[in-house]
Amino acid sequence: MSENTDPLPDWAPLVRGLHTRFRTRDFTAGLELVTAFAAAAEAVNHHPDLTLRYGTVDVLLYSHDAGGVTDRDRRLAARFSEIAREREITANPGESSVVELGLDTADAAEIAPFWSAVLGAEVQDDDGDLEIRAHGADAILWFQRTDAHEPPRQRFHLDVWVDPREARGRIDAAVAAGGRLVSGTHAPSFWVLADAQDNHACICTVAGRP
Repeated sequence: MSENTDPLPDWAPLVRGLHTRFRTRDFTAGLELVTAFAAAAEAVNHHPDLTLRYGTVDVLLYSHDAGGVTDRDRRLAARFSEIAREREITANPGESSVVELGLDTADAAEIAPFWSAVLGAEVQDDDGDLEIRAHGADAILWFQRTDAHEPPRQRFHLDVWVDPREARGRIDAAVAAGGRLVSGTHAPSFWVLADAQDNHACICTVAGRP
């Protein structure tokens, strides 16, 4: 059996960040874990997004000033894993995912202010493409460029970002549930799926991207 050489096996590299979920025994254990994470973050002056629920602690590590994942995030992720192991708390990166809503449009600038107002989030430019983002990390809504045309029956689609290790399982489950694989041309960056009524969704990963 080959040795696992993944330097961060507890973490899922998703769009704009490292994500994971720690399974805690109860709320008190989760609060103690968050407190320990906070102390470690303060020590290096690099602060994650932490979500505490009964039985789980979700973590997002992302360098807002750099617009992506940096060595600061990787070092803190490794430290968080150590803290969790010391408490016999396991990480479940496969449970982490990011869902984005994509809207086909020939003129994103025309409609972006409307969606910004409706969603209460800022319009941000991502290398020439407009997105509506919360907290500067995950996109609530992004605009997919398309040629001008009569409005088709489906203009919205879901982008579901998963750990690259989980992508095949998601695809197989969707097909087994009555869906079909429309295209794998851009795999492993993304696969296009459709349900039985031909509504599309994409399973996306950070693999194969620059």
